[in-house]
Amino acid sequence: QVQLVESGGDLVQAGGSLRLSCAASGSTFSSYAMGWFRQAPGKERDCVAAISSSGSRTNYADSVKGRFTISMDNAKNTVYLQMNSLKPEDTAVYFCAAKRTAYSGSYYNTRYAYGFWGQGTQVTVSS
Repeated sequence: QVQLVESGGDLVQAGGSLRLSCAASGSTFSSYAMGWFRQAPGKERDCVAAISSSGSRTNYADSVKGRFTISMDNAKNTVYLQMNSLKPEDTAVYFCAAKRTAYSGSYYNTRYAYGFWGQGTQVTVSS
């Protein structure tokens, strides 16, 4: 079992930047592929970024490509989401998710692949 705690959400103006952090505990972090999802009111929870457990492969939603960067620090058991050039449409609750996997080079960008979730952190982008 792994426990996930997100932080870093805030209110920011359009064009600004935020870095979200997701601290993992309770299990071997390097055995988990990680993902960042977001959910706006009345909408589905969608993957914005995913990273393989090795950190060697990443995947991004088209809407955030070139603006968001996912990374992981195995020494700190933490995965990050650097968000630049934020837009009002990026406003949502952002969730960190973990999937235990034996495939170090695989990432997963569907919510149904993940068994562990954090509680979420609110990101609000004002226009």
